[in-house]
Amino acid sequence: MVRITEIESGSIAEELELRVGTRIIRINGERVRDGIDLTFMLADTELQIEAVDPDGEHSIIEIERDPGEPVGIVPAPDKIRECSNECVFCFIDGNPPGVRDSLWVRDDDFRLSFTYGSYVTLTNLGPKGLERLVEQRLSPLYVSVHATEPDVRIRLLKNERAGHIMDHLRYLTDHGLEVHTQVVLCPGWNDGPHLDRTIEDLWSLAEGVRTLSVVPVGLTRYNLNRPVRLLLPQEAAMAVDQVDAARRRASLERGYGWCYAADELFLAGGRELPGADYYDDHSLTENGVGAVRRFMDEFEEGLPNVPELPGSRIRILTSVSMRPFLEARRERLSEATRAEVEVRAVENQFYGQSITVAGLLAGADLLAAVPDSREGDLILVPREALNQDDLFVDSFPLDRLRAELAPARVVTGLEVTAALRSL
Repeated sequence: MVRITEIESGSIAEELELRVGTRIIRINGERVRDGIDLTFMLADTELQIEAVDPDGEHSIIEIERDPGEPVGIVPAPDKIRECSNECVFCFIDGNPPGVRDSLWVRDDDFRLSFTYGSYVTLTNLGPKGLERLVEQRLSPLYVSVHATEPDVRIRLLKNERAGHIMDHLRYLTDHGLEVHTQVVLCPGWNDGPHLDRTIEDLWSLAEGVRTLSVVPVGLTRYNLNRPVRLLLPQEAAMAVDQVDAARRRASLERGYGWCYAADELFLAGGRELPGADYYDDHSLTENGVGAVRRFMDEFEEGLPNVPELPGSRIRILTSVSMRPFLEARRERLSEATRAEVEVRAVENQFYGQSITVAGLLAGADLLAAVPDSREGDLILVPREALNQDDLFVDSFPLDRLRAELAPARVVTGLEVTAALRSL
C-alpha cells in the first residue's frame, strides 16, 4: 500500500475530498505495492480505489476520467530497498564519523535505478521481481555488474546470488529492456583478463546493454587496503587500453562508443582526457564519465560572458584532481575578469588524501583552506560538494561556511563561469 502525502489543488482527488494520510490498498482489485505501482495503475481511465482514511475507515472510490487527466494523488516516498551485499570495496564502509546521514543508506533499489539512475546489483530480486521489471517496462535500468564470471562476482559482493548476473541481464534484455552497466575496477580482483571477460559477456547481450562504464575503485583512509587497494598508474592505463579496444569494435559495429572509461581512470593512468565526441550523448556524466570534459567545454563557452571585477580577488577552492584543469585556465579567467585569480587545491582530511574528487570535499576542509580571507574576496566552492539541503559531506552547512568566511563572499557552482555570471 501507499500513503497519500499531498493532494494536488483543483484535482479529482481534492474534489472527492481525499485526505492526506489516506492509505491506498488496491486499485481495480490489484494490490498497490509502492509508488511505481500507483503511477502505473492510475493511468487507467476507470478506477476503483480501495482506501483506508486516517481514521481507519475503509472505502471504495470509483473514478471515471478523461485520458491524461491527473487524479492528483501524491504518494509518500517508498521505503528504500537496502543492499544485501557485503562488497569488499563498499564506499559506505569507508565513511568517517560525522558524515551526513543520507550517505549511510545502503540502497539497492530498482525503483531508484529507474527513476534517478542509481546503480543496483539485482541480487535482491528473485524471479517475481525480475518479472515485474519486464511487466512494467522499467527501462532503462542502471546495473553494477563489476564482473560477469560467477565466482569473481560472488567474491566481490560476498553474496551467492551475485553469480546469476548474466542470467538476470539476459532475461531483461531478451524481454526488450535496456540497461546501462558499470564496473568498479579493483586491482587483483576484477581487472586484467577478468575485465576482458566482462566486456565480452556484456557485448554478447547485444544492444540491450546500452553502455558499459569502467570506474576505478575509490577508497578512503577508513577502508584502504581492507582488503582492496587503489589502482597503480600502469594498471589504470592498461584498463583505458582495454576500454579503447572495446570502443573501436563498438564504433565499427554499432556506430557509437558503448564502452567508456571514467575521468578518474584517465587521471589515475596519466592519460589525457579525450574530446567531447568520446562521450557520445553524455548520458553517463553523473557516473563520473565526461564530467571534467563538460566543465572544460562549458568554461570555454562561458568565458566571453563573465563580468569584469577589477580589484577583486577570486579564490577557487577545488579538489586535488581538478586543480590542474583550473590552474591551466586561471590566467585567462584573470584577464577576462580583470581580477586576481587564485586556485587552491583542498586536501581531503575528512575522507583521507586518497579521495581527490570535488564532490566529496568537506565543509570543514574548505574552511581550513582559506584562513586568510578578506573583504572583497570572492570564494568559489564546487556545487557538487553539496546536497539539496546545502550540506557538505561532513554535515557542515553552507550557511555556516559563508558566515565563517565573511566578509568574503562565498559562491557555489560546478562551473566557474556560471558562478561568476550569478553575481
